[in-house]
Amino acid sequence: MKIVILDAKTLGNDIDLSLFNEFGNVVVYDVTKPEETIDRVKDAEIVITNKVVMNKDVMDSAERLKLICVAATGTNNVDIEYARKKGIAVTNVAGYSTESVVQTTFGMLFYLLMNLRYYDDYVKSSQYSKSEIFTHLGKPFWEINGKRWGIIGLGTIGRRVGEVAESFGCEVVYASTSGVKRKERFPELPLEELLKTSDIVSIHAPLNERTRNLITIDRLKLMKPTAILLNLGRGGIVNERDLAEALDKGIIAAAGLDVLEREPIYPDNPLLKVKNREKLLITPHIAWTSIEARNRLVKEIAENIRAFLKGERRNRVD
Repeated sequence: MKIVILDAKTLGNDIDLSLFNEFGNVVVYDVTKPEETIDRVKDAEIVITNKVVMNKDVMDSAERLKLICVAATGTNNVDIEYARKKGIAVTNVAGYSTESVVQTTFGMLFYLLMNLRYYDDYVKSSQYSKSEIFTHLGKPFWEINGKRWGIIGLGTIGRRVGEVAESFGCEVVYASTSGVKRKERFPELPLEELLKTSDIVSIHAPLNERTRNLITIDRLKLMKPTAILLNLGRGGIVNERDLAEALDKGIIAAAGLDVLEREPIYPDNPLLKVKNREKLLITPHIAWTSIEARNRLVKEIAENIRAFLKGERRNRVD
């Protein structure tokens, strides 16, 4: 059996991929460009892809293809409906990165809230060594204890963020992006009220018709001037041009983004031209990438293959 991994570089070179050898002949490509995909999958029976697109043309060229394993939770890079018509099974992996994303959420918050870049630069620039006092109050910060944390998208990650925020003494509220009514431990608010009353707003929602361009300048203007916005859901939920304007005009205090509308970031992205750079933290879609999360991901993919070969429907998207 031929197994092709199309974008192994997204999994990291510190992750052992040899566990797939038990299933057959494994061919590993670090990166696959769109024009290379058809040639690389044409003889494959199993394809493992994180972001490489598996569309109609690709599937038609792969006559032996039986299983597409998405190395992620989202499957928007696979034409699921066409795969179903072709009798090609599709699996994904859910829940592997929850703790990693939650940890990154709080890391981003504290970096911005406590002005850690500023204070680190202050000491390393030798200004502290010339100080007349033992401390420095150049950038005041506030405590999150007793503050309101608003969560947009209360799925598995959003819930876990809420639990950790509560442990810091936050009052947690959420706004639903699905429209589905569920009994939750946290109060649900309309989005506008959440934005108006929250000190911290974190986004943990998928990108879809309901969430695309959800946070625009009009909604950013509803937020407190002291509020911090964090997006660890998907790029495209926050209008990036509007966010740049909000930061430059002091409409909100700061923002942290791990996701962008186009990744990698385009050189002309307005966020790269924000005047007050200390108000903005951007990381290159790393929230999911803890060593533990990536190891869980690869092991779950192997389990999906094993289940498929046994005729089981484990983590089948279709």
